[in-house]
Amino acid sequence: MIDTVIVSGGMIQKDFALDFIKKIEKEKKGEKLLLLAADRGLDFFRETGLTPDIADGDFDSLSKEGKAYLESLSGTEIVKLNPEKDDTDTQSTLDLAIEKGAKNILILGATGGRLDHFIGNMGLLQYGRKKGVHVILADAQNYICFVENGHIIRKDTQFGKYVSFFAAGETVEGLTLKGFKYPLDHYCLTPDNCGFTVSNEIQEKQAQVLYEKGCLLMIMSRDLK
Repeated sequence: MIDTVIVSGGMIQKDFALDFIKKIEKEKKGEKLLLLAADRGLDFFRETGLTPDIADGDFDSLSKEGKAYLESLSGTEIVKLNPEKDDTDTQSTLDLAIEKGAKNILILGATGGRLDHFIGNMGLLQYGRKKGVHVILADAQNYICFVENGHIIRKDTQFGKYVSFFAAGETVEGLTLKGFKYPLDHYCLTPDNCGFTVSNEIQEKQAQVLYEKGCLLMIMSRDLK
């Protein structure tokens, strides 16, 4: 279960993000959900009425209103960074979340907009994996993460209609998909095979993902009406 949400400063659909956070809080049934703002992600909190537990960044790109909001926060831990640094604000905030004990981390506002930032944020999935934590990127259309051998997806709680799989940097050996419209049995998925496992659908009450070796990227997605 997600225990931490980071709101980054990229493009964000406020209604979706707010509803998603509220859904997670409901599922946690009173357990604390840690909320972090990564630099301009602070604007999301200012505009929605939520209060971050931690605000992290150099804050040099905040608007006048954003800076005033930052100064008004009394119960929020403020971590101010040097603008000249070797990582992004989002990666810095991810490191901070890991230091606070986060294990399952959702990042909002990390997709769309500048492609270089998006590719950098995709790298956080692997970065988190090496740190021993599970990182998810999500927006109104996509839910992106790595999945381990034996992963189960319930049809009634899946994100969107479509489920796609990709080999992340290395061949995924023995890929088996059960409960899907297009099942697989011990398939060898290579990084350059970029179309064979796109837009699958869950056909049974739950689906299972099995593989023997590699790093498997899953994207659950949906079309916007």
